[in-house]
Amino acid sequence: MNIIDFENIHVSYDDKLILKELNLKIEDNQHWAILGANGSGKSTLIKLISSQIHPRQNYPHKKLILGKERYSLFDLRKAMGIITNDLHNYFYDQGNFLTAYEVVLSGYYSSIGIFEHQDFTQEQHDKANEILEYLEITDLRDKIVAKMSTGQLRKCIIGRALIHEPKAFILDEPTVGLDIKAQLNFIKLLRKLSQKANIILVTHHLEEIFEEISHVALIKDQTIFKQGKKEDILNSENISDTFGLKLKINSSNNRYFIEEV
Repeated sequence: MNIIDFENIHVSYDDKLILKELNLKIEDNQHWAILGANGSGKSTLIKLISSQIHPRQNYPHKKLILGKERYSLFDLRKAMGIITNDLHNYFYDQGNFLTAYEVVLSGYYSSIGIFEHQDFTQEQHDKANEILEYLEITDLRDKIVAKMSTGQLRKCIIGRALIHEPKAFILDEPTVGLDIKAQLNFIKLLRKLSQKANIILVTHHLEEIFEEISHVALIKDQTIFKQGKKEDILNSENISDTFGLKLKINSSNNRYFIEEV
C-alpha cells in the first residue's frame, strides 16, 4: 500500500495555479524528506495531503491517501499525524491553560482541550500515560502549555497524534524555534518515531535529514521536479537548482550540511 499516490495534480487559488503537474508516490515503510525553498509550495502540499484544499477537477489526476480516494477527515487525521506550526501556534494561543497530559488526551476527540461531555476510559488514560513515558516527557505531565518551551509543546502535540497510532507522521519544519540542543533532541525523537510510523519531513533545512530518511523529493516552482532514493537525489547540482544558489553538499556521520560555493 502506498501512503501517498498523487499524479498530475493541479491546485489553484482564485484561478492562480499554486501547485501544477504534481506527482508524488510514497510507499509504506519509507521515510521521506520534502525539500524546498520558502514559497516553493511546501505548505500547500501539506494542505493538499490533509484535504484542506483539493485538486482542480478539470485536470485528469489521481489522489490516493493510504490507498483510498475517499475518506472522512476524522479518519484521515487519525491515520496521518500532521504536525504543523499553525497547530502548534493554535495551542499556544487557545490552549495555553492545558497540561501536557490534557494535550495528549485531547487527541481522542481531536479537540483543543478536554470538556465535560467527553468520556474517557481507564484504558485511554493509561494510553496517554504510556505516550508520555514513550516521549520521555512524564516530567511535563502537569505543566501547562503557557509555561512550556517550544520543543516541549511540540512533543506534546506529537503525543496527541500518537493516541491513534498513525500510519504516518507529516512534520512541517519541525525544528523551527528550537535552539541547537533542542533541535538535536527533537531529531533524536523523530528517529525513534520512525520505528513506529512512516515519517514525511517537510523542510528547507538539509541538516534535519536524519539517517533513517530513505527518500527525498525536491519541490520548486510549485511542483516536484526530482524524487527518489536519498543517495540519488541529494547532490550539489540538485540542491543548487532547488534553492537557486550555487551550493555544495557535504556529509558527516550520516547527516548532511551545505556550504555556499
